[in-house]
Amino acid sequence: MSLTVTAIDVGDPAQAWTSAGFTVESPDLCRVGGVAIRPTGRGAGILGWSLRGLPDGSDTTLDGIPTLRADPDAGAPGTHPNGVLAIDHVVLLSPHLDRTLRAFAGVGAQPRRHRDAEIGGRGVRQVFFRFGEVIVEVVGSPDAADDGPSHLWGITYVVADVDATAAFYGDRATRVKDAVQPGRRIMTLHHREYGMSVRTAFISAPILGP
Repeated sequence: MSLTVTAIDVGDPAQAWTSAGFTVESPDLCRVGGVAIRPTGRGAGILGWSLRGLPDGSDTTLDGIPTLRADPDAGAPGTHPNGVLAIDHVVLLSPHLDRTLRAFAGVGAQPRRHRDAEIGGRGVRQVFFRFGEVIVEVVGSPDAADDGPSHLWGITYVVADVDATAAFYGDRATRVKDAVQPGRRIMTLHHREYGMSVRTAFISAPILGP
């Protein structure tokens, strides 16, 4: 069975996500596409995730990221006032890229592609995996080999109409701009203005071929 992201635990209180236009249907469940996002109110940032398809005997962490196995389906997708339809990708920051890629290979995850880029004047490599409907973008320096754990850094969501989402947030988000992906457009939420600690962006739907 291929790996699938079924749930993501975040440290924020549910009220922060509700105020930012996400529908939280119970005190700790926000359904986005096929993924359950669980605002725990017990910390900051992305605390961990649940993956279906992990091999038997897998550790409870994946390169330092708390990881649960065999979580149930999220259920029917929720409807969100901000226009979110699904998760496009999750960004994972690695202090030791080779180690992270070995950890992923150890649970059967194979990269789809990679891209070399520059962030803040420093060269980085982006390595892309497909975990069900979610792309996992692993980012790290090919030359770094620090001992610290990897961590999940932020989430980008697909929206029905990126201009409508921009209007919903007004000056609490950046202006819409062209994304790296051809034909797509993206914007970034000023998440802290809503009391959120998870870095959040919104992108238009992929361009479908003929």
